[in-house]
Amino acid sequence: MFEELSSKPAAWLSGAGPQAGIVLSSRVRLARNLLRCKFPPAADVELRRKVVGEVRSAIERSILLKSGKFFQNGDLGGMDRDFLVERHVISPEFMKAGEGHGLYLGEDESLSVMVNEEDHLRIQALTSGLEVGRAHELATQADAELSANLVFDYDEEFGYLTACPTNVGTGLRASVLIHLPALVLTREIDSVINRVTKVGWAVRGFYGEGTDVLGNLLQLSNQTTLGRSEQEVLEGLEKVTRQVIEYEESARYVLLRDAKEQIEDKIWRAYGILRFARVLTSGEVMNLLSAVRLGLGMGVLKEIPLGLVNELLLLCQPAHLQKFAGREMEPGERDAVRAELARARIEKALSGGANGPGNSKTA
Repeated sequence: MFEELSSKPAAWLSGAGPQAGIVLSSRVRLARNLLRCKFPPAADVELRRKVVGEVRSAIERSILLKSGKFFQNGDLGGMDRDFLVERHVISPEFMKAGEGHGLYLGEDESLSVMVNEEDHLRIQALTSGLEVGRAHELATQADAELSANLVFDYDEEFGYLTACPTNVGTGLRASVLIHLPALVLTREIDSVINRVTKVGWAVRGFYGEGTDVLGNLLQLSNQTTLGRSEQEVLEGLEKVTRQVIEYEESARYVLLRDAKEQIEDKIWRAYGILRFARVLTSGEVMNLLSAVRLGLGMGVLKEIPLGLVNELLLLCQPAHLQKFAGREMEPGERDAVRAELARARIEKALSGGANGPGNSKTA
């Protein structure tokens, strides 16, 4: 399953949208629960299956969601779940889920719904660049259409009730996936993270809470929802993101001013390795792509489009490689296929070809 998706980028990787050179994507997620139903962690399999059926029925009646597909947990193998985590469609927690779980995936992956993760519904919208408002618009539209056929657990005093107290209220989590290589290189990243967390925002890894930072990519998100309106959360996230962008741009200016030859050498070396290497580990390729992405943002490198670099960040992940190649592979074989994939995509871009998949299954 998902072999076709493995060869094409998701819409949020396009490299379009405001501040796309630094902000890869914006995400808004809404937590909702059905009235008079135990939350998923306390529900038995029969109840979870009932919830899946009700949500699926509501999705099928939705105009906005009619073009996507619905999957039940039995449809998904271990590699399918790894693939969806890499694609930022499901959480690592959802990957470990047992029976009685479902997933809706929109046609261009801008919208998705996890059923019976921590809450009955996790409605997610993803957009390219710094477009938190657009992501919110998509998520709330989906929420409105689903609520026409589902009764959500809502309290007049507290708002939407959720499994985790930090989501009570609006049930909204907004985040951006942001690329901060210059702050890492100038060793200012810890100071910036401290400033962000002190004013109430969370900084997480590439795949969210409890995950590592990969390729100098971090997630900034709100920590709580209770007592804050949706507009306050969205405006606050955009404000803190623009401040972090300013810090990153300042660090990039310092690098070019004080260490121009060294930073340009780092960028061109990374580009050269991606073009010609025969073996690349997943950690190595993320660092190389981070350097090339920095080069594009600083105007040092102009040879390849930003969208291709974003695409490779995902396609070079282990499950994507195996889906794309059509077989399971040992780590050493993946390293060789990863290098071949990067070479093929870059050469295709240099020759004027589209950023789509090559003809070869391993190219």
